[in-house]
Amino acid sequence: MHILKIIHGYPSQYNAGSEVYSQSICNEHSKKHRISIFTREENIFAADFSIRKEMNGRLTKYLVNLPREKDGYRHAQLDKAFGHLLNDICPDVAHIGHLNHLSTGIIDELAKKNIPIVFTLHDFWLMCPRGQFLQTNFTEPNFYQLCLGQQDRKCAEKCYKAYFSGRASDYQCDVEHWTGWIHNRMQETKELCEKVQLFIAPSHYLQNRFIEEFGLPKEKTLYLDYGFPLEHLKPPQSKNSEFTFSYIGTHIPAKGVSLLIQAFTRLQGKVKLKIFGRDNGQGTQSLKVLAKELSSSMSENIEWMGEYLNCDIANKVFATTNVIIVPSIWGENSPLVIHEAQACKVPVITANYGGMKEYVKHKVNGLLFEHRNIGSLAKNMQYALDNPKEMQKLGSKGYLYSEDGQVPSIQEHCKTLEKLYQEVIQQGV
Repeated sequence: MHILKIIHGYPSQYNAGSEVYSQSICNEHSKKHRISIFTREENIFAADFSIRKEMNGRLTKYLVNLPREKDGYRHAQLDKAFGHLLNDICPDVAHIGHLNHLSTGIIDELAKKNIPIVFTLHDFWLMCPRGQFLQTNFTEPNFYQLCLGQQDRKCAEKCYKAYFSGRASDYQCDVEHWTGWIHNRMQETKELCEKVQLFIAPSHYLQNRFIEEFGLPKEKTLYLDYGFPLEHLKPPQSKNSEFTFSYIGTHIPAKGVSLLIQAFTRLQGKVKLKIFGRDNGQGTQSLKVLAKELSSSMSENIEWMGEYLNCDIANKVFATTNVIIVPSIWGENSPLVIHEAQACKVPVITANYGGMKEYVKHKVNGLLFEHRNIGSLAKNMQYALDNPKEMQKLGSKGYLYSEDGQVPSIQEHCKTLEKLYQEVIQQGV
């Protein structure tokens, strides 16, 4: 087959979960199939929507330039360029991972050419303009509040207020403008879903929300957990002499890094916290300042580890980690890091919410804390610190949904994807 993978970012420029997963399936598929990748880059010195080509064996990457787009959802110039690209490469199937920072018109272009579409749901972007049901709450003291459901006017006032003029006399006009903008955007994503043949959800939590709240037809959705390159995920032997918690991920509010730092500074005992992930400038610096303000002594026990190659995760991260913390303040659907830790027999502490609690059972293969509750997280971290042998036993359990505790392999995962691709191709014939 000729498989076209569409994703809003791709390693090494972008290294969040959906991007790393996309790279894993592309690498595996490329052993048997021709792979084209359509993704974005941000070259501020080049024109918007120009497309650059990179080749690597059976894998070809097409990078569309979008350095100045942040909140739009449809771009006619991108759609036109993508349509021309489809004429040139003629894929058999398209597998979309994310359209944020790209264009919803991509689906229209695929549909015009009768190219079947498989869409993996990595978050809520189709049913929430911000993607995470996490409000920005601009100017309000309680920012980043959970949103319980999409409503046009609420979205305008809670998430797009930063775009208002700020003049009191303009408020109603601004509300009406953004309410209408969001309404049109939501109508667009709902209509485009009709042109997708199959939606894949990596957690039952995400699948159920899309069916129950967004109206995706049940028969067009499928639960399928992620697959992983297990050759990189062997349980390491070494551990630090000092008990160590680790965090892996981006340094952004949604990931709950500030929550973790606040909980860590409350711990009693000899302990370290390692924070892995790309430095994002002022965001990372603000987290360092927060740690010092809370406890100058405990802040000295926080190590900022920076990035690592995903193939080195076992030796660079898990070999020096006793417990992985996944403290996200939004409803994560199926965090890769939970699975990666379980593959390496490292216990996980995460929230009792969303897809996170789907993969961790309290005191079976890890610990669950009350979502967004600093005290609850600190209590569970203290329990882990005080009971290292118990945590080691929880880590040995691994993945909940296999007899040997191993997470799904990328090989078996891609075999399943191949069958799904073939099915949607046959449906279109």
